[in-house]
This record gives sequence, C-alpha cells and structure tokens, in this order.
Amino acid sequence: MNAVLMQPVGLPGLIAFAAGALLFFASLSWTRIGADRGDKSAPAARSQLSRWGVFIQMLGFFAAGFGGILIGLAPTSPAALVEGAAVALLMLMSVGLFGAAARAMGANWSIVARMREGHELVTGGVFSRLRHPIYTAMAAFLVAMAIAFGHFAGLVLGAPLFALGTWIRIREEERLLRAEFGPAYEAYAARVKRFVPGFF
Repeated sequence: MNAVLMQPVGLPGLIAFAAGALLFFASLSWTRIGADRGDKSAPAARSQLSRWGVFIQMLGFFAAGFGGILIGLAPTSPAALVEGAAVALLMLMSVGLFGAAARAMGANWSIVARMREGHELVTGGVFSRLRHPIYTAMAAFLVAMAIAFGHFAGLVLGAPLFALGTWIRIREEERLLRAEFGPAYEAYAARVKRFVPGFF
C-alpha cells in the first residue's frame, strides 16, 4: 500500500521544499501587507465565485500534500539528489514568478478577483510574457510538494482539482478585466499566453 500511496523520498528534496515554502509564504505575507497598505479604497467590483476557485485550489493542495512521508532514500544517493534538484528548481521558479508578479501588480494584487477605483491593466514585467504567472507559480509549488513528499498518487487527484479551481479564478478575473479595459485587454490577451510563454 505504501508503495502506491507514498513513494520513498530523500532529505534533500524535503529541505529544498521547506526552504522554498518559507520563502514563498514570506513573500505572500509581505505582498498581502503591502497591497493592504497601498490601497484602502473599497472594491468597485468583486467576484464571489472566485472564492470557490480558491477553495477548490486548496483542496487540490490538500489532496497532493495529505498523508505520511516515507524517507527511504539515502541523502547522498543519486535518486535523492536528483529529487532534491528537481524540487529546488520548481520552488525557485515558484518563488521567483510569484515575487515578480507581486512586484508588478503592486496594489492591484488580491487573492479574490476584484477591481478597485484606479485599477490598472498591468502588462509590464513578467506580465509581458505571461497573463497569469501566479498560477504558474502555484502549479510549480504543487508539483514540488508532491515530489518532495512522494505523493504522486495524491497528485493524480490534486492536479485536476487545482486546474478546476484555477479555471474558475481565471474566468472570473478575465471577465472583470474585459469589462473594465475592453479592447485593451483583448489586445493584450491576443499577444500574451496565460501560463507558458509563447505556448499555453
């Protein structure tokens, strides 16, 4: 049963994930505080449905992360080192993308889809290459967690849940952006992909 539900993992991957997660959540907290301080105005429009998207995404993380961890690889074994390198790269991508997106968005950043008075259409920085870099960052975090914990079976359920929640959030965010910016957003969406530069 453990061979199906929990693959053996090594300490390098767990350490890389823990360090990356600390950086990610520190960046998230700093961004949340900065956005709250930077804009005290009431939302002009807010999507309640996007809250369900957040909830379903979190179910995806729970599905991929819940359960035991079987540390069965020697720390210096090739498998453990490769696993650790993969997790480190994914977490670097996750933290880097999230940080770059949060800096570019400034006070526009929010967990729930909403528009405020004076909301700007951000197309510079990382947004010149991706329309939704934060969701790419979250996907990298999800996969890194599953690899670090050895929860590949959990990822089979977690990934579709995360994708569904992401689709709901994107649909709501893009609906608000189209309503606010019209042709400017349509032109931006036509030239910039959602998740992978030039591809998807």
